[in-house]
Amino acid sequence: MRRMISVLLGCLGIALLAVIIGVSTEAATLINGAGATFPFPLYSKWFSEFQKVHNEVQINYQSIGSGGGIRQFTAHTIDFGATDIPMTAEQLAKSPTPIIHIPTVVGAVVLTYHLPGIPTGLKLSSEVLADLFLGKIKTWNDPRITQMNPGMTFPTDPVTIVRRSDGSGTTAIFTDYLSKVSKDWKTRVGTGTAVNWPTGLGGKGNEGVAGLIQQTPGAIGYTELVFAKINHLSIAAIKNSSDEFILPDLLSVTRAAASVTQSMPSDYRISITDPKLKGAYPISAFTYLLVHNSMTQNKGEKIITFLHWAIAEGQEYAQKLFYAPLPSEMVKKVNRTIEMIRLTPEENV
Repeated sequence: MRRMISVLLGCLGIALLAVIIGVSTEAATLINGAGATFPFPLYSKWFSEFQKVHNEVQINYQSIGSGGGIRQFTAHTIDFGATDIPMTAEQLAKSPTPIIHIPTVVGAVVLTYHLPGIPTGLKLSSEVLADLFLGKIKTWNDPRITQMNPGMTFPTDPVTIVRRSDGSGTTAIFTDYLSKVSKDWKTRVGTGTAVNWPTGLGGKGNEGVAGLIQQTPGAIGYTELVFAKINHLSIAAIKNSSDEFILPDLLSVTRAAASVTQSMPSDYRISITDPKLKGAYPISAFTYLLVHNSMTQNKGEKIITFLHWAIAEGQEYAQKLFYAPLPSEMVKKVNRTIEMIRLTPEENV
């Protein structure tokens, strides 16, 4: 009899454990997002740290590029999107639900290169940079490069341009900058997440571009700062509007963000490339999470909690991964924007 009772209690214990596990699994809400590769290293860290204190949430993010993130979010196949370039008025009009841009951090698009014997600090003006990507400058010993960099010995090797092959916010930031500083670029190529490149090899994602540069002597391309850092790539100093050659770092990227703090629009959709401020790195940008202004109660509450966490506690992780935190005055404003998101009962959606 005692043995039977013991067996029954054991079975009940196993059943109870199964119920507890089942309840715990059910309680975890899956939130799906996709988009920009530009902030992917930071977002990965954020989602991991957030889930440590909010284990009732599981966030799945696919780093597919800003173009893909905007398309999927507009089609309502994901819960949030991510982009490095604000959506256009035309794109916003295609969404049946109003979309809110939430700026998260400030990052830098950097020019990286593979030139043995040429360390970080290669000087490039905006004109030279545009002509490189237009295919006008074909060899590394071109006088326009050598005269700008006295004391450096350049090879006669051909220049190999590396750029993105997929729809990309990083591309949009870079081409936005080139369109501001080069009339020829603006007329011939223009700006966007994808453009008709005059020349170059295409790599998928920031990871793909960094990998191609690493493998190709004579290559130069653009990527997000953290991808250049983790791949130990050399980084160019770009001449800004104040005629200063500026390397991208926390201070110079923060200066770029500071150039628009007084003129920030209410929807945060603004370009900060080619800022008119001393010490500012010229190819900087805010990166954004995209959310609907009305969300279902369950997922909406959790997304709102995450957004508040990201622009508060989450900012401390930014600097370690080479992003600049949001200016403090912006954090207050973004918090108020997040609080305006409406929550709707499931049955009414």
